[in-house]
Amino acid sequence: MRRPLYRAVFLSLMLAAAANESGACTNTGSFERWMADFKAEARSKGISPRAVAALDGVTFDQGVINSDRGQKVFSQTFLEFSDRMAAKYRIEKGRQLIAKYKAIFDQIDQRFGVPAPVIVAYWGLETDFGSNTGNLPTLRSLATLAYDCRRPDKFRAELLDALRIVERGDLRPEEMHGPWAGEMGQTQFVPSIYLKYGIDGDGDGRADLIRSAPDALMSSANYLHGLGWRRGEAWLKEVRVAESTPWAEAGLDVQHTAGEWKRLGVEGAEGVRDDLPASLLLPMGKNGPAFLAFNNFKVFLEWNQSLVYSTTVAYLANRIAGAPAVSRGHGLVPFGYEQTKELQGLLKARGYEVGEVDGKLGLATRASIKKVQLKLGLPADSYPSPELLARLRAR
Repeated sequence: MRRPLYRAVFLSLMLAAAANESGACTNTGSFERWMADFKAEARSKGISPRAVAALDGVTFDQGVINSDRGQKVFSQTFLEFSDRMAAKYRIEKGRQLIAKYKAIFDQIDQRFGVPAPVIVAYWGLETDFGSNTGNLPTLRSLATLAYDCRRPDKFRAELLDALRIVERGDLRPEEMHGPWAGEMGQTQFVPSIYLKYGIDGDGDGRADLIRSAPDALMSSANYLHGLGWRRGEAWLKEVRVAESTPWAEAGLDVQHTAGEWKRLGVEGAEGVRDDLPASLLLPMGKNGPAFLAFNNFKVFLEWNQSLVYSTTVAYLANRIAGAPAVSRGHGLVPFGYEQTKELQGLLKARGYEVGEVDGKLGLATRASIKKVQLKLGLPADSYPSPELLARLRAR
């Protein structure tokens, strides 16, 4: 069995969280009747009868619903995830592909200013450089999710945009395939992103992000540029911190210039402009790896809101660009899934925002941990610890 599509996993987790808040729902009415009504809606929105005909014969897929409703929580640490995903073969192959597609990356640099290692890092993590784009019929997956009662409005919009991709001539219906959640292409765009940012990179007059590497690379650069990428600026830089570091200043919600971080005792930011704003990112707390995250790092989080995933992509881009392996930190104390769930429950019971009590250390949970650490006089590094858990249990 092929390695799963990690972007789809993260997307499904975010979607599942929204559904869990409102509880389970039950589908009513036949899929066939729903499809007839949807086709009428698509025609009323100006989509041509030829494009709407792409839905002829599309059937309901219970397997898609099972996948959507059966997702498990992703709770790996940054080092656990990056050890697997920023693997040596991805680093080496990424460098080889930058050389192979040098002409395309030169065009990307001139047009969008997005560095080749960043694009190749996404290419590698999303689909292993196009080798695993998914094999489920996209229109069937989207139609099933649009019919389903959980998030019909979201997926109706995506299905309409999938038909617009057909109408624009980028893909034929039989060419549209991907994972169960409806993404397509070598860097896994949902149809709305595909339609807005998909562009022709190989000069054949259409944006085929599934089979054309130049199209996928150029479109990914277009998307990152659209999300706010800043030409010539850093994205993530590994640094060293000391015990005297003002931990309360760490976190993506706080920024100082790189020069100010140096004055605060953060070391290793050589080669970065002193005037660039940055946050001190401690993905595993004060005893783990440490990074300065610059404004371009926000673009990674716009692509995918998972901090572990986004930090791993940014780190893989660094490695492809020639950076050494990340420091393993020191004195790390394991803090697992069940402990995180318990901590989230204790925080939520005290009125703190954690999102879902799901064992996943997301941005909301980290922000609440920091607030409690400050209140209890603990190092406010936004990362859980057995001591914090014990203090909350005792209160």
